[in-house]
Amino acid sequence: MENYVIRSIDKKQNVRIFIADTTQLVQEIREIHESSATGTAALGRLATIAAIMGITSKNDDEKLTIKFDGNGIGGKLTSVSNAKGEVKIAASNPQADAPSKFPGKLDVGAFVGRSGNIAIIRDYGLKTPYTGMSDIVTGEIAEDIANYFFYSEQTPTIVSLGVLVDTDLSVRAAGGIFVQVLPGISEEDLTKLGNIAKNLEPCSKMIDEGLTPEDILNKYFGELEPEILEKQELKYKCDCSRERIEAALISIGKKDLQTIIDEDGQAEVVCEFCNTRYLFDKDDLTKLIQESR
Repeated sequence: MENYVIRSIDKKQNVRIFIADTTQLVQEIREIHESSATGTAALGRLATIAAIMGITSKNDDEKLTIKFDGNGIGGKLTSVSNAKGEVKIAASNPQADAPSKFPGKLDVGAFVGRSGNIAIIRDYGLKTPYTGMSDIVTGEIAEDIANYFFYSEQTPTIVSLGVLVDTDLSVRAAGGIFVQVLPGISEEDLTKLGNIAKNLEPCSKMIDEGLTPEDILNKYFGELEPEILEKQELKYKCDCSRERIEAALISIGKKDLQTIIDEDGQAEVVCEFCNTRYLFDKDDLTKLIQESR
């Protein structure tokens, strides 16, 4: 199990802790999107927290979408995940790059943007998905997600995300820590948790040094006597298909489909999440016109 997250809870059942190693997952994202170093760091951080948050759902059919709409050079970032540990991600401009803040520190905030908004959409399969909103505060993603939970859901949350990109643009290490306080926690345990958060090393640094999620749990959260409840595999999965693209083309209407035939003679659609190309020639488009109402 190369990419996985552990779900755990402290002995008093006041704190839930998720720790993930997503190194291979983020490497796959880099290869799919041919992203820059800064783009890989941003996409990797968002994919990691999206995958972790996805498995917190109690409903296997729920989809979790996170959208960062900031003023950064990477444009809009969108992730979609679910309770099965599957995640996909896209950015408007994944190949955009920014100068490092200092050697070894990528400027993810410049890629995402330091102002704008975040939307977190939970689709339970009902008529109207639940949408929560908050502002981007730093563009570093971890701080922005923690800020969202504190102000939009009134849940104190620790988020630590890291992606270590090598000089050849490959991913050396990636992972994340997601900790949430449950109702009823004592002031003493809150203080303990605050001290743990202050002393946390960068997650990617620990993974690069060979620590597993279990090692990190024991090293930093051992005094809370946590119990591991689950170990869940994480994987990149895009659910696009030719049938879905056909449905999308039909939805634009007969008039626009005919315009495409008249002006271009064909249509090429590229999935923003996996870069799969779907080509529709004149006969294909004519058939779609006939199928549309």
